[in-house]
Amino acid sequence: MTDRLYIDVHILQTVPPANLNRDDNGNPKEAYFGGKRRSRVSSQAWKRATRIHFAESRDRQDLATRTKRIAAQLAKAIAERTGLAAEDAQRIADALIKSTGISAGKKEGDTAYLLFYGRRQLDAIAALVAATAADLAALDTKALDEAVKALPVKEQLQTGHPADVALFGRMVADIPGLNVDAATQVAHAISTHAAELEFDYYTAVDDENTENETGAGMIGTIGFNSATLYRYATVGLHQLRENLGDDKATVDAVDLFVDSFARSMPTGYGNSFAHRTRPSLVAVVVRADQPVNLVSAYENPVPASRGIVAESARRLAGEFATATEQWGDTPLYVGICHTLGTADADETGQQLAEAFGANRTFPELREGLRTALIERVNDN
Repeated sequence: MTDRLYIDVHILQTVPPANLNRDDNGNPKEAYFGGKRRSRVSSQAWKRATRIHFAESRDRQDLATRTKRIAAQLAKAIAERTGLAAEDAQRIADALIKSTGISAGKKEGDTAYLLFYGRRQLDAIAALVAATAADLAALDTKALDEAVKALPVKEQLQTGHPADVALFGRMVADIPGLNVDAATQVAHAISTHAAELEFDYYTAVDDENTENETGAGMIGTIGFNSATLYRYATVGLHQLRENLGDDKATVDAVDLFVDSFARSMPTGYGNSFAHRTRPSLVAVVVRADQPVNLVSAYENPVPASRGIVAESARRLAGEFATATEQWGDTPLYVGICHTLGTADADETGQQLAEAFGANRTFPELREGLRTALIERVNDN
């Protein structure tokens, strides 16, 4: 498949008082947009939440991990396969990682940077030495380094990417051959309206205080805000297909991403605020021209004088319809799932239906997208 194809995901989600993603002062991240302060959740925070959600529907071995401790994980895999002592397995693992040219970190056994790799890729590397592990363990360090040089360790990290790596990419600055171009871009989520930082002053009582002791055992403050967030991400189907090398795996990865991106939530201060909600609206648009973020619908912030999420939805529908008409864009597929009224009895529902089509359940939305992508892939 060589044609460019993009799957845009637009989400409106209302979050109660929360501190999803804190800044260096411990307060919720913010941004100025349209001259007004907005609540913000970084793309990194939601990408990690999405990756964590992957684990709920995928076998652990089909997932990726990001760590500096790849040598330690490889040593564990070698020891499990061969029964070698931990020290011998670690020596072999260190030599294998060294052979790739990946820079060593300051701490013994660490790499200089976080490396994003698939668990099956690591198992494939361990398999390279499974039959000769005992002989390799008997060599001195110099001979061991020489013995593993010819093994295709780097090649194992260049193929068989799990969905996580194929979607979010990998950068290894000093070894360009290990780079994987990301198929997904995720925007920073921002509130559709102006938002103010607030503080929760809390106290904790010492349960063992005697009758003569007064005051709290601990006091403190937590910054928080509440917001209706506009969230946006886009997946380049052509790049994802290049990363995975398989049509079915590509469509499956898009479905996995849409499901997990919609259902996931950063967990910052989760026990303090119990902030998990479902989106009020999820819209997907398949385009053949370029990704289009519709955040300009909120350059003029939604006022708090009427229902913020409903007005945000109407703004989104208007922005999409206007942009489609003015630019002459004809999306290849449009679908929507929302909880904001019916098309025949509600202004918001009517505008959403006119812009994005009939309201569907979330499983129906995913199935419709999957069908559209399979048809497109088969046509190419």
